[in-house]
Amino acid sequence: MIAEDGTDVQGGVMGTAKALALAKEMGLDLIEVSPTVFPPVCRIMDFGKHLYRQRKADQKQKAHQKGGEMKGIRLSIRIDKNDIDTKVKQCKSFLKDGNSLKFTLIFRGREVTHMELGYEKMTYVKEQLHDVAKIDQEPKRQGNSLIMILSPHK
Repeated sequence: MIAEDGTDVQGGVMGTAKALALAKEMGLDLIEVSPTVFPPVCRIMDFGKHLYRQRKADQKQKAHQKGGEMKGIRLSIRIDKNDIDTKVKQCKSFLKDGNSLKFTLIFRGREVTHMELGYEKMTYVKEQLHDVAKIDQEPKRQGNSLIMILSPHK
C-alpha cells in the first residue's frame, strides 16, 4: 500500500476492507494502480488529483508527438527563381518543425514536352534544401507531374 505522498503505509499486504477503511479515515480514495500483479497494488490518494495529473501527462505526451506531417508544395514550370526562393524559405520552417515535404511540379498542356525544365526546377529546390533535408524520393514523373519527397535531417 502506498500513501499519497509516496511513502509506504504499514508496508505490506492488507485486505481490501482494511485498506478502504484506512483511506476513508484519511479522507482520500483507494485507487488500484497495478491490477495485473499479485497481490494488486493500490494507492491511497485523491482520485480527482490523480485524474488531473494523468490528463496533463497525456496532453504533454500528445503535444510532443506532433511533427510527422506531410506538407505539400506545388510548383509550376513557369515559376520564377524569386518565387521558388520564397517557397524554399517556407519549406525550411516546415522542416525545422519536423514535417516532411512533397513537392509536386505540374505540367499543363504542352509543357509536358519540356520535362527537362521541370527537372531543373526540382534540382534547384533540392540544392537549396540539401543542408536541412534529405531526399526520400528523387524527382519522379507521375502522369503530368514530377514528384519529389524530402524529410528533415535527424
